Formats: sequence, C-alpha cells, structure tokens
Amino acid sequence: MPTRIPAVVRKAAFALTASTALLLSTTACTGQSASDAGDDASKETTLTFWHAWSAPNEVKAVQALVAGFEKKHPNIHVKVVGNMTDDKINQALRAGGSTAPDVISSFTTNNVGKFCSSGALVDLDPFFEKANIDPQTTFPKAMNEYTQFEGDRCAVPLLGDAYGLYYNRTAFEKAGITAPPKTWSEFEADAEKLTIPQGATYKQLGFMPNYHGWETTTEHYMGQFGPTYFDASGKSTIATDPAVAAAFTTQKKLVDELGGFKKLETFRAGLGDEWGPKHPFHTGQVAMQLDGEWRLGMALEAKPSFEIGVAPLPVPDDQADRYGKGYITGTIAGIAATSKKQNAAWELVKYMTTDTDAVVAFSNAIHNVPSTLAALKSPALKYDPRFKTFLDIAANPNSTTSPASVNGGVYLTTVQQLGYDYESGKVTDLTAGLKKAAAQIDTDIAQAK
Repeated sequence: MPTRIPAVVRKAAFALTASTALLLSTTACTGQSASDAGDDASKETTLTFWHAWSAPNEVKAVQALVAGFEKKHPNIHVKVVGNMTDDKINQALRAGGSTAPDVISSFTTNNVGKFCSSGALVDLDPFFEKANIDPQTTFPKAMNEYTQFEGDRCAVPLLGDAYGLYYNRTAFEKAGITAPPKTWSEFEADAEKLTIPQGATYKQLGFMPNYHGWETTTEHYMGQFGPTYFDASGKSTIATDPAVAAAFTTQKKLVDELGGFKKLETFRAGLGDEWGPKHPFHTGQVAMQLDGEWRLGMALEAKPSFEIGVAPLPVPDDQADRYGKGYITGTIAGIAATSKKQNAAWELVKYMTTDTDAVVAFSNAIHNVPSTLAALKSPALKYDPRFKTFLDIAANPNSTTSPASVNGGVYLTTVQQLGYDYESGKVTDLTAGLKKAAAQIDTDIAQAK
C-alpha cells in the first residue's frame, strides 16, 4: 500500500518550520565546504544516516536501499537512524560531533531555504560536477527547483509526491459525466452535478473545496495557476500576481456554489479521518478528491463500492494547453556541513538519489514517485496502471512547486491563513487581504535575514 507521512506528523513538521527557521538562523557553518572535503572515500569508514521514515515497511525499504549501497561500496558502512524529525535533525546539524549525522533526509522541502542559507548542509554542485552528473537533466524540473536556494544546491530529491484528482467513476456515470474535468469551469460544473443534498448537509458532495479539507491547501490549489510568489529581488508578489487572486476567487466561488462555508464545514466535521479507512472519498461521501499518489493504495485497501478514477487536476480555462501538470513536493537528502566524511557521504547520497535501479527499487517499496527522469521511465517500476498519472505529472515540465525561502515555509503559513479568513468571510476585501499578507511576508523574511 502506498504510504506517506501521517497527517499529524506532516502538520507538526509544518508547524515546526518557523521554530526551525529560528534555530537555523543562528547556525554558522562549522564544517567543511564541498570544495575542500578531504576524506578518502576509498578507505574504510562508517557514515551515520538520519531519516524520517517510521512505518515498518518504509524502514525496511530504507534498510534495503542502504544494503544495496554497502554492497557496491563494501568499505563504507552506514549506521541508519530513523524516525527523525526536522527539529532533531537541525539540532544535530548545529551541534556536530561524533554522533551527529553525516547524511540526512527530510520530508520538509519548506526548510530547504534555511538549510542552504545557514550552511547547515553543504552545496552539492561541486560534487555533481566532479561526478559529471547534470542535475538539470537528471531530475524533474520541479524537484530540481525545490532542492536549491539562491544558487546553492544544498539538497537533492529522494523520491517525490505528485498531486492529482481522484474521482468516483460510478458517481460520474450516474451523473452523466463521461470524462474527468480538464479545466476549472468543467470541474465546477461537475462538482455541482455530483452534489446530492440531504437535509441540512449532503448525501454526496461533489468536492470538498474548503482549505481544511485534507489536501486542499492554498499551495496545492495555486500550483495549477502558476504563481510566482516572489520577484527577482525576493519581495512577495502575492498581491500583484494575478494567478494568486485567480486561485483565491476560484476556490471561494466553488465554496459558495456548493452550499457555503458553514454548511460545508458542518458536513466536513462529521467525515472520517484523512488517514483512516473512513476517509470520505473511500466511503463515497465525496465524489472527487485532490490528493497525492499515496491515496490510491489507501483507497484500494479500503475496498470501496465504486471504481476509482485518477487524472491530473484541472487547470484554469486560459491555461488549457497545460493540462497534465500538478503540484510537486517530496523528500530531500543532504550532507551535513559538520561531517568530516563528506566524500564518502556523497557516495551514499549519489547512490540513493541518482542510481536508477536504487531509485526504482525504493519507489517500488514505498510507492512514492521516483525522483529522476530515468527512473520515471524505467520498465522495472511496478504500479497500478492508474499510478502512471502521477509519474506523468512528476515528469511534466509545467508542474510546479513552492519556492524556497530564507525562513522556510513561513510565507506559506501566511498565505494559508488568508485562505482560511477569505473562505470563511472574515476577510471580504481580497485585494486588501493580499496586500496585508504580502507586507507580512516581506517583514518576516527581512527579520529572518
């Protein structure tokens, strides 16, 4: 079954972004730079690798990944430590010492900006150059983007997540809908057709648009609209970029059309947990769901009474030629600046993230999206045919991600809060709300530097 980070862990990791930013902002780079790493990777050595996976099948998959590396590099031994949060990782990166990790992996791509700007992780570009590996042609565009900040490539993708649209084929047939929507106007029309009222709430809701509706976050919506977030000088563009306003107004229009914020929230309050078998898409209470690639396995395991369909998320009507793209995020890996074994650490990072067989085997084991273009096309990938939708989204050059920031994902928290306030009616003037949020983002970034 495809697995991913439990909601409580992901939300905790996101909440930790601000405190992590403060921790890392006081960090000085006390380790070697990539250019002067002096250890001999051909000598007998032991590396310490910290990662965040904790589910038994995931831990087993990581161990298999490392075992494959050790077989190719019998002189390099790897001590693996799992279930490590970004908070623990950042404390260890600051402290250094013999027990600190040489290599880390994190679920939180939002922290790349801080990892890079603080010097907690080394710039990997010199290692890539020495190995004659071109990241631009090795990794999908969005993944290549979220692993660097201001010219510093301090991280590398280690599997990824792609977001798409799940839909109830049986409900579609009953409503007379013959194909998944490709544009937002089609999506709105389908969501209304699929909605069946029942008393004060719904027997079936076409789509849960509210920002608290599991994966319906502002950045996941906006990924389809193509926002810039920042200009060349690093200033927030959310108040001036028409893509941002379009995403907010599109979501709010759907909220109003499907019954209004209060009615939708009342219905949502009685629905199942995102990670349990009673997820409302599994039970048929919600006919369409914005979600990641892991949802397919979870939905199938729940044995729903309908056929599951998978497609890319729709795009704005004026971007119909870009249908097929999606929002991309994922796990990252990097080398600690405090490590005295950076050349050996690079051999591990290089194997885990660029060796096609290794990436494919790891993807097959935990059912996340492969993070190299070669692995995405590998015939050795094993998956349900519907999973290919997510492989195509990951490989699509129009797919987007959220840019790295010097203070991590704090700006995303600000945008998300505006989303909550706007959909609920607390904020009625979107233009004013966006200007206020942009000013807050600029202030937060200035204070973090």
